[in-house]
Amino acid sequence: MHIIDALKKQFTLEDNVLLIETKEATEHYGKTTFSTPVNIDCVIIIKKEITIGKVLKLANALQFNLYPVGTNRNWGYGSFNVCSDRPNVILDLGQLCEITGTDKELGLVTLGPGVTQKQLYEFLIKNNWEYMVPVTGAGPEAGIVSNALERGYGITPHNDHFYACTALKAFIPHPELCERQYESALSSFDQSDTDFIDKSYKWGLGPYIDGLFTQSNLGIVSEMTIRLAPKPEYFSAFYLRVFKEEQFEKTVELVKDILKNYAGIVGSINLMDRRRLISITTENPNRFDSNVLMSEQQIQDIASKNQLPYWLVVGSIYGDKEVVKATKKMFKRKAKTIGTVLFSDSKRIKAATYFFKRLPKVTFVKKITAQLASLQEGIDIMQGIPNQVALPLPYWRNPRIRPNKNNELSPSKDNCGLLWYAPLIKMTASSLNNFVRFIRETTPKYGIEPLITFTNLKHDCVDSTVPIVFDLHQPEQIKNAHDCLNELIQKGAKYGFVPYRLDVKQQENLDAEHMFWQTTNLIKDAFDPNRILSPGRYNPIATKENPINLKD
Repeated sequence: MHIIDALKKQFTLEDNVLLIETKEATEHYGKTTFSTPVNIDCVIIIKKEITIGKVLKLANALQFNLYPVGTNRNWGYGSFNVCSDRPNVILDLGQLCEITGTDKELGLVTLGPGVTQKQLYEFLIKNNWEYMVPVTGAGPEAGIVSNALERGYGITPHNDHFYACTALKAFIPHPELCERQYESALSSFDQSDTDFIDKSYKWGLGPYIDGLFTQSNLGIVSEMTIRLAPKPEYFSAFYLRVFKEEQFEKTVELVKDILKNYAGIVGSINLMDRRRLISITTENPNRFDSNVLMSEQQIQDIASKNQLPYWLVVGSIYGDKEVVKATKKMFKRKAKTIGTVLFSDSKRIKAATYFFKRLPKVTFVKKITAQLASLQEGIDIMQGIPNQVALPLPYWRNPRIRPNKNNELSPSKDNCGLLWYAPLIKMTASSLNNFVRFIRETTPKYGIEPLITFTNLKHDCVDSTVPIVFDLHQPEQIKNAHDCLNELIQKGAKYGFVPYRLDVKQQENLDAEHMFWQTTNLIKDAFDPNRILSPGRYNPIATKENPINLKD
């Protein structure tokens, strides 16, 4: 009997679920940005939190693999990597999008797993909450809870999104416990008529179990409480344009100094190279020949035409007006020997925006107006306003579609090719210099543009996001993209460039013999003895051949 026929017999009208069969399930849920569509046997769409427990019980009884998704927009990493030994069923949590204001004064809000950045933003506006959405580059329709569970981050003051999680509830897949909801010991201990203490104090009582539900397959999170960052009294974004390549080391030392000495005032800082700037500000000059990389002459011509620097430093300053004013003055003084500085609240930008909006829309004016609009989108992101400013990137080598940010963009539905290399690197000029050299030497061998961004969250450790962008319509480019990522991860680890996040394919290559993964396997056996929940997700199996040992 097909799994969907078996499931139809188990659910009643009161369960209020929708079942989607194989063909439609694969079409709407199986598309990725790095492979042919993944075959899915069935999708279960639920509308009530309590149904999660029933679905887990059925997965244990009927022996099918269950893969929960929130908004299914984990582009470049993937949400699931199905196995062939049992039926593969997606559990769509996207309808669980309730938002509860736990404490308006403190900015505590409780979210269902389907809540998007856009929905939270609209809730805050409607209810007059003076707080910022923890936005990411994945766009307004991307989920809040799933990003926190992946230990994602952003550029607003609470940049570590799981650190901002103060409480969560979940269902674990154990057949004897799956119908009861997990919550912290504080919640059960508290005999008052409020759950404020549980939802405001992150660490709870006893062993800290909440963290086990991040980057794992140990449970399905059904709600999460997060602490939002308040809107500042005043804000200014800064842009440092570095037009001399040899100033890179001084630029790194400046960023390190700012993050070390102005923590809490300056948010995270992005440092982007010229190629990355080209990819997010202009159209690919080789768009109709996706096998060709940009030549040095093309890079120079585009950079000259658009006044793009070798490196761009982008960050944000939050505080009262006097604090922001003093910090701007300090930053300008420290950066004056490195490059040119521009602030988002400068009279120059305000005047340009006012002036160009009122000119006739000839080609030159349209170009400047578009640049100013992109600048404003970047400023909005830093203020917690979700938008699609970063989403055209996956379309860079898609010859069939020009991204239009006036419409909802979906890289997977539009068959864009994207993977991510996301290593952590020691925050020193020499380490970052070595990393830049490593990327620029490695990616072109596989026909991949070396596009580099450093996201500096702290002064001691930096994360780099290197997008591997390719034409998903060409099988050879798909293979090259995966081979490129394999080499970056394996060789990079030997240089001390260690990924903090892996896509679903790379998770298969983790060394199952390592003590850490043996420990997680013991926990997996305890939580999920039938191994029905997302098999293999951050949980390598000891029989894998040729594992990547990141210590070699």
